[in-house]
Amino acid sequence: MTTPIRSPLKIVVYDNSHQGEVCLSSHVLAEAAGITPTRLARLVRLGLIEPIHPGSDEFTAAEALRLKRMLRLHRDLGVNLTGAAIIVDLVARLESLEAQLAALRGRP
Repeated sequence: MTTPIRSPLKIVVYDNSHQGEVCLSSHVLAEAAGITPTRLARLVRLGLIEPIHPGSDEFTAAEALRLKRMLRLHRDLGVNLTGAAIIVDLVARLESLEAQLAALRGRP
């Protein structure tokens, strides 16, 4: 059995809401993450993924990366998605604190 070849993902970039930040539509984000738009909508309803504005259909690139990390934890380690969101947020906070500490110590 042959594996179907996926066509390159076309990303629609919006530059109208977050001062030059790359934004993705919900359909593009769902396709890039390998999930259905319905599943993405459920994650938004649960508060695990947040659009740029409440009720918006656009997501930042940072939120797309966050979703990708959550799904990887879920897939590879069996962590439920709520737990995966908490882990991703705590790791981001830890990285931020480590960067602040390094700056205070005079290291870039």
